[in-house]
Amino acid sequence: MSNAALSSPDSATVRPIRVGESAAEAAVIGRAFAAGPYGHLPKSVERAAFEADTDGRAADGAVLVATGPDGDVVGTASVLRAGTRYSRVARGDEAEVRLISVDPAAQGAGLGAALTRASLETALGWGASALVLDTGSRNLRAQSLYERLGFARDPERDAAVGADVDSVVYRFALQRRDDVLVRRMRDDEAEAVSALAESAYAADFELSEGYRAEIVAVARRARDHVVWVAADAATGELLGTASTPRAGATMSPVARPGELDFRFLGVAPGARRRGIGETLVRHVLLLAQVRGVERVVLNTGPDMLEAQRLYDRLGFSRLPEREFRFVRPDGSGFQMLAYGRDAVAAA
Repeated sequence: MSNAALSSPDSATVRPIRVGESAAEAAVIGRAFAAGPYGHLPKSVERAAFEADTDGRAADGAVLVATGPDGDVVGTASVLRAGTRYSRVARGDEAEVRLISVDPAAQGAGLGAALTRASLETALGWGASALVLDTGSRNLRAQSLYERLGFARDPERDAAVGADVDSVVYRFALQRRDDVLVRRMRDDEAEAVSALAESAYAADFELSEGYRAEIVAVARRARDHVVWVAADAATGELLGTASTPRAGATMSPVARPGELDFRFLGVAPGARRRGIGETLVRHVLLLAQVRGVERVVLNTGPDMLEAQRLYDRLGFSRLPEREFRFVRPDGSGFQMLAYGRDAVAAA
């Protein structure tokens, strides 16, 4: 394996594991464990079976891998749903990440952070209330990473997991409300989300056919980007939606490198005055934190006064240098406004 070019997270790709990579993934876990603070301890039969069961871990949630420029698997993380066979500390609707591992030859390039961030985004897409994990009390390097990324200690769940191993538990909250759940849109919801978005915009504006077509193209948008929904936690009713680009991409010219833009923020007319728009914008800010993005930006029209008041209230500022005049086919037009705010305090 050659990782000479693996000098930063940007040198690697983090993605779901593919068919044929299970053996390489399990081997990375073994090498990482052997080089870690507990590598001198004998490995139990149960632990060895857990590490080797890549397919079983994938069935319990998702297995992510980091691959280097040559395509070799150099890191991995398993995101598990609570209550599945390999989940250990997750409760209720939480998700859990285990076996965050980086090949010793690839360590120092930030892959541990990249895999942890990808695990957070996976759990966020599921609509999990939090992502939890446990690590050995001697694994100070891992603990420093989790704290730097925004995890908080949950000492009530600390426990001894072996004669020579005490675990410490960390938790990263992903939902801001108990009554509203924000998650990725499911494929079978595209038609309903299209109708929601259209009704949200048509309630306040006279839509041109071109803009209407853009708003309702939810299924197509989900192929290239990420469509989020806010749903009633009790009934499952869809209340609102917003779209963000996939990690490392943008949706509009307003975004610059190191920024996250979002579009098509809409709240169902019957769900207004419930804070759904604010919940979705705060979700985008949280996503920026999860991805390690510095700023969140957006464009909005001059007539969208309620949205502008929301952005002002949440600490966004105008970006006049990024504004432009939108010209309609008939020659008329308007000034497209731009807003942005730092994502540092998103949590």
